Amino acid sequence: MRSPVYCVASPRLSTFSIVARDADNGDLGVVVQSKFPAVGAIVPSAAAGIGAIASQAWANSSYGRRGLALMKKGLTATQTLKGLLKSDKMAEHRQVGIVDSKGRAAAHTGSECMEWAGHMVGKGYSCQGNILAGESVVTSMAEVFEQTEGDLIDRLFAGLKAGQAEGGDRRGMQSAAILVVRDKGGYGGGNDRYVDVRVDDNPRPIEELERIFKIYELCLLSREPSTRLVRLEGDVAQKVQQALVALDYLTAVEKSGFPPEAADALQKYINVSNFENKLRSDGTIWRSVLEYLLNEAGLS
Repeated sequence: MRSPVYCVASPRLSTFSIVARDADNGDLGVVVQSKFPAVGAIVPSAAAGIGAIASQAWANSSYGRRGLALMKKGLTATQTLKGLLKSDKMAEHRQVGIVDSKGRAAAHTGSECMEWAGHMVGKGYSCQGNILAGESVVTSMAEVFEQTEGDLIDRLFAGLKAGQAEGGDRRGMQSAAILVVRDKGGYGGGNDRYVDVRVDDNPRPIEELERIFKIYELCLLSREPSTRLVRLEGDVAQKVQQALVALDYLTAVEKSGFPPEAADALQKYINVSNFENKLRSDGTIWRSVLEYLLNEAGLS
C-alpha cells in the first residue's frame, strides 16, 4: 500500500512592519512583529546605500535579494516593486514595503491578503500589515513614526509599539526583529549591520526586542549624548558600590567617595558584561550602564 503524500503550502506571515530611511544620515531599516516564529529570518532585508524591503503575508522570500539587486542597478522603489510583482503569479497573495536610498517608498497589498490588510506610504517610509486588528494599526504606526523625534532606531521602535497598542496582529504575538543598515556600521566596520536584533519566540516579543536591543547598544553603539554622563560621587557612588557588592565584584561599600578598589570592580563588571564600549576613566559613568547595573543588582 502506497503512503499518502501531503502537499502543504507555506504558512502566511500575519505581520505588521515599517520600512524607512533616515533623511539625516541615510540609515535604512525595517522593524517587524508577527504571530509567526523567527520573523526576522524571513521578512526584513536591507543594504546600506541601496534600500530596505519587507516581504510578508504569503511572503516571497526572494523579494529581498532580488529587490535589493534591482535598486543597486538604480531602479526606484516603485520600479523595483513593479519588477518584482510583474513575474509573480502569486502577486495578489503578497504584501511588500520598499524604501530606496533616496527615501522614495512604495508598497503593495495583494487582494488575497487576509483582512485586515493594507499599507500607508509616507515621506521616507511605508507601514504595512495583514491579519490585523484593524486599519488603525497601520495608521497609528505611520502617525507615531512621523511624530517621533530621534534617529531611525527610536522611530522604528515607537511606530511598532504604536501598532501593537492598536491590537497589532489579531492572532497575537510571537516574534519581532529590527534591522538597520549603515555603511561600515557593523561590528568592527566589517559589514553594514548597524543593528540586527531578533526575538524568535516570545509571548511579548516587542518588549523582549527592546530589552535585548538595550544590551546590544551598551556593547556596540555610541548614541548616548554626553549629557547622560553621571559623576561617580555622593549617592551615585554609594549605589554603584552597593550594586557591585550585590553582584560579588566588591566586598564592602566605602562611606564616602569612590575608592580605587571600587573603580577596579566597576571596570571588571564592564569588561565581563562586554560593555567596554562604555568604559570611562574620568570619574563618570554612563547613565545607561548605571541603570543596567542597578537593575541587574535588584536596586533599581
